[in-house]
Amino acid sequence: MEHRKVIIIGGACAGYTAAIYTSRARLEPLVFTGSEPGGQLMLTSVIENFPGFPEGIEGPELMSNMRKQAERFGATIKDIKVASVDFSKKPYRIVAGESTYTADSIIIASG
Repeated sequence: MEHRKVIIIGGACAGYTAAIYTSRARLEPLVFTGSEPGGQLMLTSVIENFPGFPEGIEGPELMSNMRKQAERFGATIKDIKVASVDFSKKPYRIVAGESTYTADSIIIASG
């Protein structure tokens, strides 16, 4: 059973942003993106209201960039779906894929 200080559930803008910030804080997060990493933005052509891209950016490109940035700072990202979470006692217990994980904190960033 693997233990982490932080586990993030969600693999789109919110999940990757949480991964970037917790990685920069040296919390070594584990991110579960689910079965469709990048979420709805993977189906979006041009995003014109995201800061820093005055000409807009394609949704899949933005998600790829955010993922790479989170990984560069040390986040571990797994493209598997979380089956269950037990918040009844610490450390929290998560079942994802064929494995069980524990964490001191869980960030749910599902949309």
